[in-house]
Amino acid sequence: MYEAKKYDDLLGMEGFSDNLLNTHFKLYEGYVANVNKLSDVLDALELGTPEYSELKRRFGWEWNGMRLHELYFSNLKKNSDDLSMGSVIAKKISEEFGSFEKWKESFAGIGMMRGIGWVVLCYDKEGDRLFNIWIGEHDLGHLSGAAPLLIMDVFEHAFVLDYGMNRKDYINSFMNNINWEEVENRFT
Repeated sequence: MYEAKKYDDLLGMEGFSDNLLNTHFKLYEGYVANVNKLSDVLDALELGTPEYSELKRRFGWEWNGMRLHELYFSNLKKNSDDLSMGSVIAKKISEEFGSFEKWKESFAGIGMMRGIGWVVLCYDKEGDRLFNIWIGEHDLGHLSGAAPLLIMDVFEHAFVLDYGMNRKDYINSFMNNINWEEVENRFT
């Protein structure tokens, strides 16, 4: 059984009301609960039945909803420090995108695309490359084998309570609250 992780240390974070965060935490807890429920139901179903097949397909969506939220919350930090341009991840970002500012423009620009989903800075260790990608829903657009380093939720539930449909201001708040130490740890 999976247990929902606690992210109460984010409460009071600038740019995110406690109401928004608590609502988002509840949504995440639902993904954890559904992963557990689906695991139990799948264990009881006969392999190859239509019910098993459909629930098995649904399992990935719920699982990714759980894990993407965990990655998202843990790459946020109240009173975040700026990224040190001398850090390993800053050097790699600048090398890959031409500059940190170009990377930031690309990442934020993807977040401004119409639709629901996630923006992810991921690392392909085999090719030693960084990519900014869009993941639609929870299960469409993952780069197989690439490690997620920085995750931004751009489903409306992540910002609408505080920003209405003003996604740009939400993205700015997100960018100001990145836990760069966590991103660096994921990279190294």
